[in-house]
Amino acid sequence: MPVNIPDNLPAIDILKEENIFIMEKNRAMHQDIRPLRIALCNLMPLKIITETDFIRLLSNSPLQIELDFFYMDKHDSKNTSKEHLNIFYKTFDQIKNNRYDGLIITGAPVEHLRFEQVDYWDDLIRVMAWSKTNVTNTMHVCWGAQAGLYYHYGIDKYPLPKKLFGVYEHQVTDKKMPLFRGFDDIFLVPHSRYTETRLKDIVEHPLLMPAVVSEKAGVHVVISQDNKQIFVTGHFEYNPETLKTEYLRDKAKGLNTDLPENYFPNNDPDAPPLQLWLANANLFYINWLNYYVYQETPYEWV
Repeated sequence: MPVNIPDNLPAIDILKEENIFIMEKNRAMHQDIRPLRIALCNLMPLKIITETDFIRLLSNSPLQIELDFFYMDKHDSKNTSKEHLNIFYKTFDQIKNNRYDGLIITGAPVEHLRFEQVDYWDDLIRVMAWSKTNVTNTMHVCWGAQAGLYYHYGIDKYPLPKKLFGVYEHQVTDKKMPLFRGFDDIFLVPHSRYTETRLKDIVEHPLLMPAVVSEKAGVHVVISQDNKQIFVTGHFEYNPETLKTEYLRDKAKGLNTDLPENYFPNNDPDAPPLQLWLANANLFYINWLNYYVYQETPYEWV
């Protein structure tokens, strides 16, 4: 998929090295088609890494995408330069009158806080309320999934005995769902979190469907009955080095973090990790863009 992004975005050089097709803005303007408008609400501290990870997965279908980044501007971003934010990001107030075919709300390292204690919670509520009228389909990821389930459906999160950290087997509950067409019977997905959404809470809610579950990692994908909201507790988007980087970061902080499970060959942290989830991760986002965004969105918003 040609993803229309600013010509000097740092992700471009990284993705070109990986042979990922990126369409820069000047070339995209010469294609006489209506691109899908996707907004990425980036709550992660290392925003450039997150941008690159999501662009990588949005680049594998024939649809053209116009991608807008925005962030919570009232929150002080200490890990991404003001220059980068000023050049490549918008604030919510700058986009709130726009309509988008799709929205992605990322995770954030704030699991230890109650939702209402997060300093940008009120602003995120504005975004999620706006998405119900201005967005065709919204994808919530990791803490973003927990926040969305809490705001939209009152589903809370619960602390785990220890960090869920590794790559785990998953299964789809109903293979007829378009989101999982072409998926393997069992597939791997990375997780990295200290809290969980309980499957029992999802099953008992009349407006939610558990779509993907794992014996070890619990509920992974939840879909609203109207198919407008998708909640993903794991990380299809992680690149091969992400869990290694997190592990080394935790060790440097003196945290008693176990080796990520099913990740390093022979559990050797010096061995290069293998990425065993990329094919299904690509398929997941292709299916989302096709069946839940492109097939459902109006050609012209009114």
